[in-house]
Amino acid sequence: MAKKSKKQQELQKLVDRTKAYEVNEAIGLVKETSKAGFDETVEAAFRLGVDPKKADQQIRGAMVLPHGTGKSQRVLVFAKGDKAKEAEAAGADYVGEQDLINQINQGWFDFDVVVATPDMMAEVGKLGRVLGPKGLMPNPKTGTVTFEVEKAVNEIKAGKVEYRVDKAANIHVPIGKASFDQEKLKENFEAITDALVKAKPQAAKGTYMRNAAVSSTMGPGIKVDVSSYVK
Repeated sequence: MAKKSKKQQELQKLVDRTKAYEVNEAIGLVKETSKAGFDETVEAAFRLGVDPKKADQQIRGAMVLPHGTGKSQRVLVFAKGDKAKEAEAAGADYVGEQDLINQINQGWFDFDVVVATPDMMAEVGKLGRVLGPKGLMPNPKTGTVTFEVEKAVNEIKAGKVEYRVDKAANIHVPIGKASFDQEKLKENFEAITDALVKAKPQAAKGTYMRNAAVSSTMGPGIKVDVSSYVK
């Protein structure tokens, strides 16, 4: 385990690790403990009472946060003809077909999100072995396999985030930057919390949202009391 710096140790003292804070207080502490020399990303983490090994307890989706993430996403769109023109007009950073597939196969990954029209998936699917491990493979469940190219690009540029439960039943989602107003971070946190509550699988038993926390890139994790959101 990496040794914490004196600065990190001082920031840790500001947080009671045994306490689940009210969301406003937790967000305030995130901002207070964000002391790096750059605008740190603020992330929300959730531990859910689901069994990810079971198909009926998989949780995956996407949503546009009320105030975005503060990060400009580079969007690549696989499309042809009029849909390619639509993607370009919507502000996609890269638009193409086989030319982009060839570049990716050669190790090019200067993009953050991939969108593909359904008629391109036969070819794009061949990139699964390289895009899949990086979480970049287009998927209908997250709205990235669609003929509504303009809508998809606009939503991603506006701050759309994807969420997916991992093998340990955790979900991690960026909710903004440390420079955001506290209220904006709170509203983004509440939006993703609400989406996860609504996504609860019928097969899930016992306590669904077991715990939640917020943190900045270099700051300590701060537990959040989400009991009021689950009711």
